[in-house]
Amino acid sequence: MRNEAKTTGGSVSALLDAPPSRSFRARPAMWLAMIALSTAICAVAITIGTHKFHLGPAAIVLMPILWTVLIGGFLGVQRWKPIEGRARAVSTHLMDVSIVFFLAGLGTQIGPSLTKFTNIGPAILLQEVGHVVGTVILALPVAVALGLGRTAIGATWSIDRESYLAFAIQRFGVRSPEYRGVFAVWVLGSVFGAVFISLLAGLLGGMDFFDPRALALGLGLGSASMMLGGVGALSILYPEMAGEIMALAALSNLVTNIVGFYAGVFIALPMCQKLYKMWSRIFGRDDLGRRVRRGALLGAAAGTQAGSSGSARPGGAVIDSGEAPGIDTVDVNSIEEDPTVVRTPWTWLIAFAATGVAGVLLNALGTGSTRPLDVLGVLILLTLTAVALVLAKLVPAVPSSIWVLALATIASATFMPTGPFIASTTQHINVLFAGLPMIALIGMSLGRDVKALRSLSWKIVIVALMTFTASFIAAAVIAQVALNF
Repeated sequence: MRNEAKTTGGSVSALLDAPPSRSFRARPAMWLAMIALSTAICAVAITIGTHKFHLGPAAIVLMPILWTVLIGGFLGVQRWKPIEGRARAVSTHLMDVSIVFFLAGLGTQIGPSLTKFTNIGPAILLQEVGHVVGTVILALPVAVALGLGRTAIGATWSIDRESYLAFAIQRFGVRSPEYRGVFAVWVLGSVFGAVFISLLAGLLGGMDFFDPRALALGLGLGSASMMLGGVGALSILYPEMAGEIMALAALSNLVTNIVGFYAGVFIALPMCQKLYKMWSRIFGRDDLGRRVRRGALLGAAAGTQAGSSGSARPGGAVIDSGEAPGIDTVDVNSIEEDPTVVRTPWTWLIAFAATGVAGVLLNALGTGSTRPLDVLGVLILLTLTAVALVLAKLVPAVPSSIWVLALATIASATFMPTGPFIASTTQHINVLFAGLPMIALIGMSLGRDVKALRSLSWKIVIVALMTFTASFIAAAVIAQVALNF
């Protein structure tokens, strides 16, 4: 989701040709309000609890993550007492810590189980093939058939998280149809990705067709929030495997963060560009997404000649004149530019303290119990978070998401001297509860995305959901085959 930009490849908002943001020093009352509000949202969501409904062989799981998104999103868009740009800037600072804290918790789930996964190493590696080619094979033809034109390439070559968005800006430019496709899928994934993946994981998990481990591996989509949503649903359906599901999903996500971007750039994108030409010929669409009546398929740059019933194109192709181009799917300039809060040692201390206190309180509320060791466990996770953020600052090429997962995994591994101690202090910390403030803060920041969401066409919404679905299911299918081989 949106503020994963800090953990997956740098700030994206700065790359949108926007003027420099205004800096300001947030008042203590603003910090207190955002911290208290986000924690209260999570507490209400946990209190509402989990509800499961069966639809034939499948199941729909409604859980605290969903309630957190809905409540936070409502507060983010309501106009009675709107959350302004300065408040959203404070929430961004808080999210930068809470996301890495959540990933630190996931890392401590991987470490103790690392030796158990040696026999499923091929499944962990092969599922990445599903993430790379699943979207291209399954979602691309739908996008071309709907008339998105070259926007289809940007919308289907990956699930378009922040690193892909930054690459698309440099590779295609912000006015290109490819970039518009990437941007549209990024916006939808930022706002609705966690909810959609949680519902999809619940449906697939309730059908008893997939091995839960295969679904967990499929959740390594490169997005912490989407993974959190899917893990939450599967953990409810398979409580006896909750720890293994969380560890496998986190390990898969780590692999995706390390190799997925390069596989997408060097394999998925060239494949998508070649298959786009084939599907365009089959469906009779030009680069603007307009239907070609006959003859060769022509690019949008060739120019048009107006006619009474159609537009004649060089080479004998005729374009339907009444069909609007498919590339005008999203206004890339419609996201509001928030001011930037001045970051000082004190603001970082506030963000860390808020994350730690909320983590302890929400974990106690969600699990129904608390231990003194839980406080120590949270402090260890905060320490790992701080180290990862510092390393990411010193080595910008490696984002903090990779640093913290690697550090937490190694530090908690059974072959390390620190492993048993860290595992014992963090084993009762449920990151599905401790990580909820991240989701609440993202929902509360929804106000900046309202205009962009309104500009999306129904076609790009369908294609985005197809992209998310294809990436998840294709990876899960490959993992299922690898596990049973």
